[in-house]
Amino acid sequence: MNNENQINYVEFPAADFSAIKAFYTAVFNWTFEHFGEEYLAFNDSRMDGGFYKSTKKVTAEQGAALVIFYANDLEAFQERVTAAGGEICVPIFSFPGGRRFHFNDPHGNELAIWSDK
Repeated sequence: MNNENQINYVEFPAADFSAIKAFYTAVFNWTFEHFGEEYLAFNDSRMDGGFYKSTKKVTAEQGAALVIFYANDLEAFQERVTAAGGEICVPIFSFPGGRRFHFNDPHGNELAIWSDK
């Protein structure tokens, strides 16, 4: 499989790796591997990424790229996000082609989930 010209890895800041692991495991079923005390790698079954020890946050307001997940059942994922300790920062809204909402993970990183349903 040729992965050239595809996004291969993504990294986020996080201060509390335990909270991050619990959140992303509960919401997206990610798996994790520690690389010392300063780095936590993840796999979502298709792509790898990681969390580096930092107090910085990734937010669209500050100009960061917005990572957007897809879900068939948007409302169910919104419930999963809040039940796992995430905070909805932009409630579900419609746009041409679908609907989405934005959330902050326990560290405060902003991400989104969309659906065409």
